[in-house]
Amino acid sequence: MEPAFQFCDELGPEKILHLYDPQDTGLKAILVVDNVATGPSIGGTRMAPDVSLEECFRLARAMTLKNAAAGLPHGGGKSVIFADPRLPLPEKENLVRAFARAIEDVHDYIPGPDMGTDETCMAWMRDSIGRAVGLPREIGGIPLDEIGATGWGLVAALEVATDFCDLQLSGARVVVQGFGSVGMHAARFLEERGAILVAASDSSGSIVNPDGLDVADLIRCKQGGDPVTEYAKGTRGDGDALIDAECDIWIPAARPDVINADNAGRLRTKVIAQGANIPCTEEAERVLHDRGILVLPDFIANAGGVICASVEYHGGTESQALNTISEKIGSNTRTVLSAMREQGQLPRTAAMAMARERVTTAMQYRRYY
Repeated sequence: MEPAFQFCDELGPEKILHLYDPQDTGLKAILVVDNVATGPSIGGTRMAPDVSLEECFRLARAMTLKNAAAGLPHGGGKSVIFADPRLPLPEKENLVRAFARAIEDVHDYIPGPDMGTDETCMAWMRDSIGRAVGLPREIGGIPLDEIGATGWGLVAALEVATDFCDLQLSGARVVVQGFGSVGMHAARFLEERGAILVAASDSSGSIVNPDGLDVADLIRCKQGGDPVTEYAKGTRGDGDALIDAECDIWIPAARPDVINADNAGRLRTKVIAQGANIPCTEEAERVLHDRGILVLPDFIANAGGVICASVEYHGGTESQALNTISEKIGSNTRTVLSAMREQGQLPRTAAMAMARERVTTAMQYRRYY
């Protein structure tokens, strides 16, 4: 049994729902709607067997801050379905549709794709309850995973970061921890700017080649159903090997808390661009900052996906989404890093102050709050 919930504060959460359908579909899920002062919440639906209420709340709060920082008319929420995302497709569809039916009346939450779910899952949800974002192109969506919206935003943040540290994208050595829908596109966009992918990992382990990995080949390997460890042109290892891989840009794009106080001292990089939500503990970020490593906060750098989702929800186009991602993430990254430089703050401290101020201001306009 999970301990009592200890994370309430002046921002939220507004509601926490535990959802069960044990006899029919076997559904077990959690939905956290954190704050809707700026509008109905948008947040991904994650599918994994080992999620928790605490993780769901932390991810929902990250979405509140992310949406506020990006100036979107949406609050933050998150949902998790307890299941193996590699289930046979009919079983996965049954679970996703059961979850959609369970949240049908929660109109202040709009689901989107996340780890373990994709555009197809969102199509099932939209078909079931009439709302979802990150939809397939064929039914009017902007498929944010297909176009690499989050990876596009990470590169926009990194381009600004070159003005605040000793980094040039051309020739930069890149490590991607979590070579999935975020990590592979970040690697692709960085390669187009002259960067070199030297190591990547997924749940199977890691592949390392100091001379460079061919990003297009590695993407074909993954899209063909093979893990990165099946890629022949590199040295195989476990996932932890990436912590020690020397590079200029280290991109965590998988689970929370992969960088912590125990391993932060091992990283040999100039910049960490957080492609995943909450991939670093607070203590780890302080260790990295003290070592002179620039950490681009998650809810600033990886907001490309939800910005794209918001543009889709309000009837925009793919080109509008990409332009909006570049503009908003570039501007916010510069604001945060300028405050870091001028006030001697950690990047996250500056980012939190900016986002919380926007949320609390919005709350003043709402009678509910």
